Order: sequence, then structure tokens, then C-alpha cells
Amino acid sequence: MVGDTHRGELVVVTGMTGAGRSTAAKELEDLGYYVVDNMPPSLLRDVVRLVDESKGVEQPIAVVVDVRSGSFFQSLQANLAQGATGRRTTLVFLEATDDALVRRQEAVRRPHPLQGSGRLLDGLHREREVLGDLRSEADLVIDTTTLNVHQLTDRIAEAFGSADATRLNVTVMSFGFKYGIPVDADFVADMRFLPNPFWIPALRPHTGHDADVAEYVKSRDGAAEFLDAYVPVLAGVADGYLREGKRFMTVAVGCTGGKHRSVAMTEEIAARMSALGFATRAAHRDLGRE
Repeated sequence: MVGDTHRGELVVVTGMTGAGRSTAAKELEDLGYYVVDNMPPSLLRDVVRLVDESKGVEQPIAVVVDVRSGSFFQSLQANLAQGATGRRTTLVFLEATDDALVRRQEAVRRPHPLQGSGRLLDGLHREREVLGDLRSEADLVIDTTTLNVHQLTDRIAEAFGSADATRLNVTVMSFGFKYGIPVDADFVADMRFLPNPFWIPALRPHTGHDADVAEYVKSRDGAAEFLDAYVPVLAGVADGYLREGKRFMTVAVGCTGGKHRSVAMTEEIAARMSALGFATRAAHRDLGRE
């Protein structure tokens, strides 16, 4: 169920067609949010007023909006202006790669709302253009490319089930550069400046979760200096995010394959951020993928 700190919250869910908006909406409804799907942005303030009158100002609300809603971006911006609804507002943007979105749309045999007489990919490209500025203003961007339905609902539950609104929610995520940089990252750190345990036969089959690999990675020249310099930078930015009303930050930590160096350093960065008082979770996007 929704946590006490989310009472009275307004969550606006938007993003790419096929990225999981309906799944996110269903999970928010299960958490106790009053959910309105496919709502024209111009009706946002009216919906909030009606819910306030019928269910009370503490009832959390979630609305799902997409590019089918006409003059989408301008209308949504105006209705999300600071104080426009009288509620604390969180904007969630769901993202995925073109390949993933095409596969999902073809699986349900539905055209893209913006493709017209062109290809499905043409519609996706137009949608990215329309949503580009909105994505940059989102409080939480979730890349669903590699997530299944259950993993996406877990992400939504972690963000809105019982999160402490007075703390920043930090996700530190390892990844492999050969699989691509996470599109939802606010910061990207490259661990390829450290020696690769892959070339040590005794360490190769292990991962950054194992003590021998973690000790090896963190004891290499430059590792401690990086951590001592990088974590205070993240902490300073995190404090600024809170002052600006943002409650989510994603830090991506990469190495070649996402198995050794990035995993060990992700766990260490997450531990240090947690020790500083931030609500932090470690995630490993590509671990086991090899």
C-alpha cells in the first residue's frame, strides 16, 4: 500500500508508447492511488479538484497522459506549473529502446498513434521529438528495455509504496559498456581505468559480489581516490536535487561487461551513499548476461 509520505501526492505517468504506462498505472492503483488513464492534460486540475472534494486531499492521485491527448506538451507544462494543482507532483517518464518498442507494438499488432501512413519506427521517432523536453524535466525516468512486467511493478512499488519523501531515492546501477549505456542514468562513471579481473584466471569466474574480486578491484591504484572524490560530488548533487524537489537519482557505473569492476564499485558507492543518509539501492543490469 501507499506509504504515509505519499498521501496527497499527484503522480503523472507519461513516456513512450509501449514502454509500460499501463503496467505502471495498474501498480499505482494497487498501491492505493486514484488512477485516471489516458487523460487530456487540460483536465488535470479539474480531476484534482473533484478528487479533493469526493475523497479528500490526502487521497493520492495518478494520471496517465500520452501524445494522443492533442496539444500534449504545452498543455501538460501549463497544468504542471508550480502550485497549479496544489499538490506535490512527481513526473514519471517511461523509456525504452526503439528495438524494444517495435517488438512490443508488433506483438500486440497495434499501430503507433503518430505513424500515420508511415512505418511504426517513424511514429516512434516523432514521439521522441514531442516528448524530448518533457523527458528532461521528469523526476523519475525508468528504462524498461530489459524489464519484464514484474520487474517494472517492483520499480514502481519501490518508488511509491513506502519511500520516505524527505530523503532522496538513489539507485546505483552497474552495467556493461558493450551492452550500451543506461538511458535513464543521471550520472555515468567509467570503471575501465581499473585493471580487469577478467584477465586473472582465479578471479574470472567470480563477480564483483565475491569478496576476492571486490577486494582486488578496490585495492587497485586509483580506486580509493576515485571513491573518496566521487561520492562527495554525488552527495552534493543529491542535496541539490532535494532542494529542487527531485526525489530520484540514478547513478550508472560501467565496465566492459558489467560483471567485475562495475559491480564491486557499485556496491561500495551504494554503501557510502546509504551511510550518508540517502535511501539507496544497488542494481546490476547486466550481471549474468555473459
